[in-house]
Amino acid sequence: MPVSNPKILITGGCGYIGSHTVVDLLENNFEVVIIDNNIRSKPTATQLISKISGKPVKNHNVDLCDKEATREVLKQEGKIDGIIHFAALKSVPESVEKPLLYYHNNLDSLINLLELSAEFGIKDFVFSSSCSVYGNTTELPVTEQTPLGQAESPYARTKQIGEDIIRDFSKVSDGRFVLLRYFNPVGAHESGELGEDTTDVITAVVPRITGTALGKFKEFAVFGNDYDTRDGTCIRDYIHVMDIANAHTKALQYLIAGRNESKCEVFNLGTGNGVTVLEAIQSFEKVSGVKLNWKFSPRRAGDVVSIYANNNKAVTKLGWQIKRDLDTMMRTAWLWDKKLSEK
Repeated sequence: MPVSNPKILITGGCGYIGSHTVVDLLENNFEVVIIDNNIRSKPTATQLISKISGKPVKNHNVDLCDKEATREVLKQEGKIDGIIHFAALKSVPESVEKPLLYYHNNLDSLINLLELSAEFGIKDFVFSSSCSVYGNTTELPVTEQTPLGQAESPYARTKQIGEDIIRDFSKVSDGRFVLLRYFNPVGAHESGELGEDTTDVITAVVPRITGTALGKFKEFAVFGNDYDTRDGTCIRDYIHVMDIANAHTKALQYLIAGRNESKCEVFNLGTGNGVTVLEAIQSFEKVSGVKLNWKFSPRRAGDVVSIYANNNKAVTKLGWQIKRDLDTMMRTAWLWDKKLSEK
């Protein structure tokens, strides 16, 4: 029988996707507790979550690579019904420069969490994966059966290895696991109260676009204009962060209800539409009324040429829906970044 108001541990819950997922979970009557060491996030995220949801949220500032400290949190919190594991370093360029940092942080933390989930009898586990596991695939749109290609960065390889670790562990575990491969989450909560932290130097396309429009960056660099795409720039499947967030809620409900067909299942989370970098710029200029200062630059190491999803499995099995289009993604990202700049 499903638990009423299940208690869910969210690792990396102060981060971009994690914080929006906490909001969605709270709106769907889940109880949430966060573990986030805030090395790539702000502790104030819990205040913003509470402002939107009207519910208090607690964060334990603990490094998941410290297994004993993580165990103490689980002891303190009592019964946990499920885990969503977001916590990981995620910068592609940084992973190219510091591969060992990424292998240590992203994999040791996962192994500790899996061991502790078994120790504490936590059955339902959702893993934050990435479309980067597909590498430079020639099969488009990508389905869950698309063979995984050569990882284009150490970050992507940690996601491939992480999936393998969970798949192997699921065979000897009592747990139930969902791997969510998301494409390119962008945008912000419609309230304008919560979004991606863009105060640090960032490399993601949409925060660079909004940051350039606000004068944080001199110009927006479009890395490569000679790719085999319709306008020569990379193609990505941009998806609104709140749509991504809701998929995590749906995945937990799916596991808790026992609807999973196997011990470990994979779902793509994308809109199914590929958007070029130049098309993203055009959408931003349309919704903001701002002419962006941009230029072409050389290709960047680690970038995949083109990738977008077939999301039929998530729509059909999880009951997931895409509710926000590209213009909404850009509009909410712009609203959030302007508000952040004013602060």
